[in-house]
Amino acid sequence: MCGATGEVRLDGQTPDIAAVSAMAQAMAPRGPDAAGAWSQGRVALGHRRLKIIDLSAAGGQPMVDAELGLAIAWNGCIYNYKQLRRELSEHGYRFFSHSDTEVLLKAYHHWGDRFVERLQGMFAFAIVERDGDRVLLGRDRLGIKPLYLTENSKRIRFASALPALLAGGDRDNSIDTRIDPVALHHYLSFHSVVPPPHTILRGVTKVPPASLVAIEPDGNGGAKKTTKTYWAPDFTRRSDRADWSERDWEDAVLESLRIAVDRRLVADVPVGCLLSGGVDSSLIVGLLSEAGQHGLNTFSIGFESVGGVKGDEFRYSDVIAKRFDTDHHQIRIDTARMLPALDGAIGAMSEPMVSHDCVAFYLLSQEVAKHVKVVQSGQGADEVFAGYHWYPPMGEPEAAPLQGSVDSYRKAFFDRDPSGVASLVTPAFLAEGDPSGEFVTRHFAREGAETGIDRALRLDTTVMLVDDPVKRVDNMTMAWGLEGRVPFLDHELVELAASCPPELKVAHGGKGVLKQAARRVIPAEVIDRPKGYFPVPALTHLEGPYLDLIRDALYAPAAKERGLFRPEAVDRLLADPNGRLTPLRGNELWQIALLELWLQKHGINGAAA
Repeated sequence: MCGATGEVRLDGQTPDIAAVSAMAQAMAPRGPDAAGAWSQGRVALGHRRLKIIDLSAAGGQPMVDAELGLAIAWNGCIYNYKQLRRELSEHGYRFFSHSDTEVLLKAYHHWGDRFVERLQGMFAFAIVERDGDRVLLGRDRLGIKPLYLTENSKRIRFASALPALLAGGDRDNSIDTRIDPVALHHYLSFHSVVPPPHTILRGVTKVPPASLVAIEPDGNGGAKKTTKTYWAPDFTRRSDRADWSERDWEDAVLESLRIAVDRRLVADVPVGCLLSGGVDSSLIVGLLSEAGQHGLNTFSIGFESVGGVKGDEFRYSDVIAKRFDTDHHQIRIDTARMLPALDGAIGAMSEPMVSHDCVAFYLLSQEVAKHVKVVQSGQGADEVFAGYHWYPPMGEPEAAPLQGSVDSYRKAFFDRDPSGVASLVTPAFLAEGDPSGEFVTRHFAREGAETGIDRALRLDTTVMLVDDPVKRVDNMTMAWGLEGRVPFLDHELVELAASCPPELKVAHGGKGVLKQAARRVIPAEVIDRPKGYFPVPALTHLEGPYLDLIRDALYAPAAKERGLFRPEAVDRLLADPNGRLTPLRGNELWQIALLELWLQKHGINGAAA
């Protein structure tokens, strides 16, 4: 729900409320139901509201609790807010609304920074202390809700979307919009994943998942900023589960997912479900039906076939819709409609994302938002339960040592090696060394993951998942004022899965323990089907107007002036637009074109100097 933004002055000046309001307005699609702004002292907050819980004006934001001397603007949903409210009431707190927003304020006042440890949900918040002049920013454990920052010696600004920071303008003229070479190396190597705190722009960072950022007076008239991590999943085996059988693990997984799905029904509006026809979304629908959600609104999307690539998986989603008697909506998108939608999808991206699923989610969300304001979705299961093809090789003996794990992961997941990056990027934008390889090596070397599979799962769950599938769901659903909830990223389920023996997860072609548990709920034909994705054939096989769009972007005056990619590399890719694929079968031409399209859409110069 919603879009939050704000400014903290560090130089004794009053905050720029006009800029904060402009940043909030840029996020109007995230919160089409109401707007608000607040300013006091050196802090201003702005907000756009999507009404999900407590639909009255009492739940509006920014919310100020004058009695406690606190203000908040945030984005997300706290699923256990009613339980926390009851507990806080027993401690003498009085409530003036029925919102989860007010619960956050009271919880922070009562428990301090550790209040986040009690939260079940998704969130990115800014809490302001009136008397202590302290601002606390925070992001949920799995980074489901985003939070971007830009700062200089005079001020810090934050927002739920990167383009919102740009929309605020800058009276200090100090947002550095040059391309970050390290981030560019990640984008071109790590399958478009740019780990925090980096973004593709040098002057914009993002708060890492499971992190708190405190902005406090430094005693010298300025301010200090400190960041701490409050949660991390442990990917080692637990002694109290050492004697669990396969059946015990299946029981535990199913019960934990059942709780996660039930938690995400908390809303004062109807909750629907995205249904791709895969195991993950089908299991969620089955568990929602078990929970008594009869006549559930479910939604599937399909595209026209192109180049021999089939464009829908309605066969499987129809099986589930019929089995559980859902109010099912088949959304068919013809190719002519998809091309104009590309512009909107790219505009909705807080960061450039190459996944074809972005356009599918964008169009799906547009239609779903006509029926409901909240949907559950199956994202995250592959990363949490080892559903991808690169996990089994990580269990081979050669992948057991640290370097073996790194080599195995790079071979399967990385789009190109440093020499491949150098062959694409002009010297002015080329990072030194191999920052992407070094990042993976450092992550794999941390304690708490002792096998190759555990190392890969930890990296994918805490980094890749956050800055690819999860960001995709947030950006594309919120573009239409639709709240997407992801039960597979319930932190208690993630903790359980992290402790599960890797061999149980990679069994049965991946997600073994989940598939076996799912057999008690959904038909076998959906479980045993070939693995599928949102199919978007027009972007898988580039031709016609899509290829024209790409050629125009890469040869545009802005692209030539920026000089990001070597002209000979661009010419080579355009000469054979479907001939060069990454190990994950991504189109290399689409990858560089998407970055150019994103920069041009958002009016970012990105020049090296």
